[in-house]
Amino acid sequence: MNSLDIAKPASETRVVVAMSGGVDSSVVAALLKSQGYEVIGVTLQLYDHGAAVHRAGSCCAGQDIHDARRVAETIGIPHYVLDYESRFRNEVMERFADSYLAGETPIPCVDCNRTVKFRDLLGLARELNADALATGHYVVSKPGSGGRTLHRAADENRDQSYFLYATTQDQLDLLRFPLGSLPKSRTRELAAELRLTIADKPDSQDICFVPSGRYADVIERLKPGAARPGQIVDLDGKVLGQHDGILRFTVGQRKGIGVAAADALYVIRLDAENARVVVGPRAALATRSIRVRDLNWLGDGTLEAAARDGIEVAARVRSTRAPKPAILRHVDGELTVELLDAEEGVAPGQACVLYDSAAPDARVLGGGVIQQRAAIRPLSKATSIVEASA
Repeated sequence: MNSLDIAKPASETRVVVAMSGGVDSSVVAALLKSQGYEVIGVTLQLYDHGAAVHRAGSCCAGQDIHDARRVAETIGIPHYVLDYESRFRNEVMERFADSYLAGETPIPCVDCNRTVKFRDLLGLARELNADALATGHYVVSKPGSGGRTLHRAADENRDQSYFLYATTQDQLDLLRFPLGSLPKSRTRELAAELRLTIADKPDSQDICFVPSGRYADVIERLKPGAARPGQIVDLDGKVLGQHDGILRFTVGQRKGIGVAAADALYVIRLDAENARVVVGPRAALATRSIRVRDLNWLGDGTLEAAARDGIEVAARVRSTRAPKPAILRHVDGELTVELLDAEEGVAPGQACVLYDSAAPDARVLGGGVIQQRAAIRPLSKATSIVEASA
């Protein structure tokens, strides 16, 4: 068994490496090459038609493609650039825009991993008769009785399991993540030891096709005229102001709401149907109950059998937050995650990722898209029912 858990010598093992032009994927390619594997580098051109420009925080376009090509030449492996721009636009960018316009806060990285990176790129790897597809993600996969299992990375500050919950079992069995057991500092040391020119290259940040962080500008280019002006209202429906599009707001937002008030106001929910932004005090953001859709199950057995009577899990509702104890229930076709401790700022469109514990090396049981949350607060001065926030 070689270092990739494949029952053949490294020299007889063909590995396709997804090379984004960054430090992590470059180290994966160079490391596997140094260990004797037959390595093929593949870079996906996802947007900007490969323009030879570099924008801080970007990847998969322009200078990054050239960086990947140079690394491949340095370590002596074949390298191919595939134009996946139209796929990326349809599968990731369009969905991103539609989700924002529906009042959600989407995670395009999940769609990118689920579709063009893993579904389509894995298809290519199989066509090339590769034994594995390796990436620079910081997660760990381990062999198990029912196939490979997915776990949090050793470096909790770099763990990317939140973004990979939608990986299917079939995909996971062919994927390998050589950096999952390493801290980022060691990866950069390896880049220097392997004499890679990108050893000091900054990490990509934010959404690759929105390096400026101005989501609304990108959405308006993708969907001209789709933004609808509307009202900013409080929890009782009182009009506090006007806005020029809910796509400019996210649940939990405090700054830039555009309403003056004696106490701090937060965006509590977005009513896309009526083009309303609902604001209120921070306490109104708290929730203990989340309804989830499109859940991808990576645990043992079937989801229905595992969650029929409720299963103890650790739930993660934001990439920057630690998993917290919860109960997953599957009742009458609906999936509900009940948090033992309240979370704030749970936003529809974000992911709820489930683990078997809150431990650093916890196994990923799956995850889904947050569809609705139940706020634990009085709806108004006149009522005390629990509000369902879509």
